[in-house]
Amino acid sequence: MTLRDAATVMLVREADGFGSGFEVFMLLRTVKGDFNAGAYVFPGGGVDRADAAAGAANVCAGLDSAAASARLGLADGGLAFYLAAIRECFEEAGVLLATDASGHTLSLHDEAVKARYAAHRAALNAGQITLPAICEQECLRLPLHEVYYYSHWITPEGMPRRYDTRFFLCRAPAGQEPLHDGEETVDNCWIRPVDALARHAAGNFNLVPATRKQIEFLARHATLDALLTAVRDIGPVPTIQPQIILGADGRPERVRLPLPEGVEEIDLRGVTL
Repeated sequence: MTLRDAATVMLVREADGFGSGFEVFMLLRTVKGDFNAGAYVFPGGGVDRADAAAGAANVCAGLDSAAASARLGLADGGLAFYLAAIRECFEEAGVLLATDASGHTLSLHDEAVKARYAAHRAALNAGQITLPAICEQECLRLPLHEVYYYSHWITPEGMPRRYDTRFFLCRAPAGQEPLHDGEETVDNCWIRPVDALARHAAGNFNLVPATRKQIEFLARHATLDALLTAVRDIGPVPTIQPQIILGADGRPERVRLPLPEGVEEIDLRGVTL
């Protein structure tokens, strides 16, 4: 099975109320889907040809192609992963991580502006326009230096779809409220990492192993500032490729995770992949 390049982005924000800390935005995949069906996920998807187009660099700020590639440990092509992360966030969650001509973070508080960007989102999802074209039309720039790369996972061999996925993290922009698309995703929530893990353990918040490991990483940090400092200062990012172990019936029984802190195995019986 051919590996497809992919990018995923975690939006985080300060939490209000009991326990405070911070929250991460998650989407619920439809049970009718053929990938992560019925599981909570972060916005993300495959890198498209338009993400790697020559003109894409013209709407980026903070990182050029060489710097983006170096950060991802690639000889070239790194910029496309950042573009894909931002594009997927807009397509799936309706949040566009961008700055306007004055350098201010894009806000969608104004109803007319909100409606205009909803139309952009629909056109982008329909393949009628590209993200760079939207940015040129709206005089926007994509602040890649505020989108932090921190994790790299490759789908195990033997899976029907395989992705070479780069995980990014970004503070959610004020003035934009994320929403699911009603098609591939059917619900959404802001949730504290510790609560997501507790609900998953209780059996009412479905997480695939790779997503759960990302949330465990978030849960190690008590505050949003501590988390953002950690991802800003992270060194070389190791590649993690889990291994599926089949049971006697030939079905996936366990997944072995070769993590930097040691090998972990997860029982897959009853788990959505």
